[in-house]
Amino acid sequence: MRIVIAGLIGGLVFFLWGAIAHMALGLGDRGMHYGGAPKATLAVMGADLAKPGIHVLPSLPEAQIGDAEAVAAFAKEHTGSGYAFVVYQPAGNPGLADMGPNLGKQWVTDTLAALLAAWLLSLLPGGFGQRVAVAGALGVFATVALLVPFWNWYLFPLDFVLGNLAKHALGWALAGAAMAWWLGRKR
Repeated sequence: MRIVIAGLIGGLVFFLWGAIAHMALGLGDRGMHYGGAPKATLAVMGADLAKPGIHVLPSLPEAQIGDAEAVAAFAKEHTGSGYAFVVYQPAGNPGLADMGPNLGKQWVTDTLAALLAAWLLSLLPGGFGQRVAVAGALGVFATVALLVPFWNWYLFPLDFVLGNLAKHALGWALAGAAMAWWLGRKR
């Protein structure tokens, strides 16, 4: 039960930190740009993209990816031209009108991650400082494992990756401090 309570506390702390990191500090969306001509862009995308999901533009059809000649011709044609990694949802984003469900899912996933972190922290022989350091390291690990490959392969902006690195490292250190405090209490 100690681990579950520590996970609930950690999930709440990380969720609240996420709100501060995004809304007050802008750490979570560095490198993202808003505005532009959404109606014209979305009209073209709706005509060109066959289905919702992630689209890499330009890209070869999947059937040609193993064809060395097609890859070479594609590279020659598109080297130096624009590139986009697009998440396209033709039905729109329901979170624009009602953030409630998205906030609920965020709290649940933060809490699930914190439950796993609380379990890992409970296994450590050290005390408060070691648990906080390991929790912060979990935030660094998550960013390096997920976002650094996106920076490498899909050209995510470096400031986006670094902002999220700071958000996750600091956030999990804060959540780790709360969980370490709870786990270190005398029974």
